[in-house]
Formats: sequence, C-alpha cells, structure tokens
Amino acid sequence: MTDHNAIRSAIECARDGTPLRDPRRVEPTYSLPRAYGHFRDLLKDKEETSHVFKIFEALPSKSFMPRVRALTLSEQGEKLRAEEPFLPPILDDHEALRRFPEGSVAQAYCDFMEREGLSAAGLVAEADKLGRPKYGDLVEWFGNRSRDTHDLMHVLTGYGRDGLGEQCVLLFTHGQSPSHGHLLIGYAGALNIKKSVKSKAPVFRACRQAQRTGVACPPLVEMSIRELLAKDLQAVRLELNIPEPHWYRECHRIWREEGIDPYDLLAKNQEPELAAAA
Repeated sequence: MTDHNAIRSAIECARDGTPLRDPRRVEPTYSLPRAYGHFRDLLKDKEETSHVFKIFEALPSKSFMPRVRALTLSEQGEKLRAEEPFLPPILDDHEALRRFPEGSVAQAYCDFMEREGLSAAGLVAEADKLGRPKYGDLVEWFGNRSRDTHDLMHVLTGYGRDGLGEQCVLLFTHGQSPSHGHLLIGYAGALNIKKSVKSKAPVFRACRQAQRTGVACPPLVEMSIRELLAKDLQAVRLELNIPEPHWYRECHRIWREEGIDPYDLLAKNQEPELAAAA
C-alpha cells in the first residue's frame, strides 16, 4: 500500500521550489544503545563534538518534521530563508557586530566567542566531520539553523561552557525543541557530574530550571537573528522569559566554597584557595 504521507512529505516544496524533504534522505532509525555508546565516547573526549551529532542521529525526534514543516512553509520561514539563508557568515562577522551598541546581544556574543576562541564556522566544521550528504532541502536549512544558534543560546541564557553550563544549554534546547538526544546528554551528563564530584551543589535543580526556561522561551530558530543581535541583551532576556540562571550560579558558588573549580570539575587535588578567587 502506498504511503501517501511519505510521498506528500517528499514532494512538498517552498514557493521557490526548494523541497521540504529530499526523497533521497534515509529515514533515521532510533537506537538508544548506539546513542549511549556515543555518549560514553563523548565523556572520554568532551572536545570531540562530532559525538553529539551522532547521538542526535541515533535518537530522531518524532516532532522534528512537523516543526520543520510549520516554520519553513510559513511566511516567516520564507522571510528568514531570504534574509538569513546561512547564519555563520553573519555570526562570524565580528567587525559588523561590534558596530552595535554596548549592552547589545551582538556585543555580548562577540565577547563570548572571542573569549572562548570559538566561531560559528568551527561548529560547521565539526558537523562536516561526519561526512553526511547534503541535500539542500528545507530540513537541511532548519537543522543548520538549529545548530548554528547553539552558542547564541549560551549568551542569551547566561550559561557558560563549563560542564554544567553545557548540560543546561542542552536542556534549554530540549525545552525549545524536544528530543531524547538533548535529554540523554543533558541529564546523563548532570548525573556524571553528581557521581564524579562530591558536593552539595544543586546540579539537577539547575538542569530543571534550564529545561523550564527553554519551554517558556519562544523558539529561537523561528526568530530573525539579525534583529535579535541588534537588541539590548537584558531587554531580550525579559522579552523572551529568560530569567537569571539562579541554580546554576548557586552551583558555582557552592563549588568554589568547597574548593572545586566549576570549569574543571574532575581536576585532581582541588585547592581550597579557589574559593577566594570567586
């Protein structure tokens, strides 16, 4: 029997003829064991972010295609594709972003990326390591856009690139676009922190707050990133229902009081003097 939904999905197109989903795309298969294997590899080498992409591939979300369709075939989606076909050139043009006022999202984003030695193009390069075929369809555009706003989420939420901060951003992302991949990395990562670091820090409270914040915040993937970058950071946080990450800050405070470096949670022989550097 013909699967009419599959055919419809394969031939749906935007106004300019770009297909919603290229029919050559292989349907992803759900495999929790495969995802967990990649998660264990990620724990061994946290800088090898290609494992993150492999985890998401192993845990496809049933809500992904409906979300792609709802945005990309809408007037807002058409507008975004015309004005922001690919985000990395916009996000990596720090010379242009630095022209925005002090206190703007753009200035905070440049500060964050330069301090951490990051670039949007670098995240693209990590994804390209997987060697996945490119189809040029709306699924690809949506997926790229979701990926390329990751570091912007750090800036908007106030979560750093420390171990807990990364888990919180992933759970914020789950609140925005639910997937078992975000849940696995976020909460399993938090559990690993709790098991590895003897502390009273409320790690899971920080994670739950991040997830709730992601639910309350309108989906960033649907917003004009150019317009967002031009706005005042504090005003944007108020507008998007992003509160101060209280429990995350509390974890950092407690860790430092206990002589634990939040940015090196697994370090041996933590020095009590770290508390004075807070």
